[in-house]
Amino acid sequence: MAEEAQNQAQGQFSIQKIYTKDISFETPNSPAIFAQTKWEPEVNVQLNSRASTMENDMHEIVLTVTVTAKVADETAYLVEVQQAGVFQVVGFEEAQMGQLLGSFCPNILFPYVREAISDLVARGGFPQMLLQPVNFDALYAQHVQQQQGQGQQEATH
Repeated sequence: MAEEAQNQAQGQFSIQKIYTKDISFETPNSPAIFAQTKWEPEVNVQLNSRASTMENDMHEIVLTVTVTAKVADETAYLVEVQQAGVFQVVGFEEAQMGQLLGSFCPNILFPYVREAISDLVARGGFPQMLLQPVNFDALYAQHVQQQQGQGQQEATH
């Protein structure tokens, strides 16, 4: 009984499933884009994650990464991958839950997104696209800070 109480106090985290939820790859200006003499694309990367609560302490996290590459104001390619995971999270305090769902889980999903994007871009006939590592802890801290700032702003109005 004491062990059971101790396990509850420590919290439990497990990965139930990791899967691709959605993939999109477009090359709107092909094949003309392949005739460009210089491949010096302007690359824009956008990240987003969202969490939804399911039954039995399960949470779905969806990490969406969108990469747009342009050469001379023409879109070379646009790729978007939604990588998802179902995680069981039990016995954590609210602040810890936020950190787990907002930072730790996206960090687990990121290598899958990175590989999918690299593969799609290469299959599309373009040079390899390797996404740089992302500091999800810093992004989560920034998000929390923004939420607190908005809360304070609303309280003063």
